[in-house]
Amino acid sequence: MKTATILSVCECQARLGAELDENRQVVSGWAKDRRRRLTREAPAHSIHPDHDVFQVAWFCPFCIRNTTRSFQSTGLSFKEPPEPTPAPAAEPVAAS
Repeated sequence: MKTATILSVCECQARLGAELDENRQVVSGWAKDRRRRLTREAPAHSIHPDHDVFQVAWFCPFCIRNTTRSFQSTGLSFKEPPEPTPAPAAEPVAAS
């Protein structure tokens, strides 16, 4: 599934982020407080994702505000997730 990442800033200066799928629905949301060096889950959802200009609303876990930001759909860049790297093969143990 291709995803796009959007970023914004809350009124408390925490950095808000969300990962969107190709239908512009939120897959995950987070908030980073750089002063305290904390990252927390921030519930988020899309509002009118079918429109060219849509909104994403977050619940900021640091200041407990509901923050809504507008985004233009043409500004999104969708990327494939990186391929998982295979686990290295275990070396056989020599019998003694």
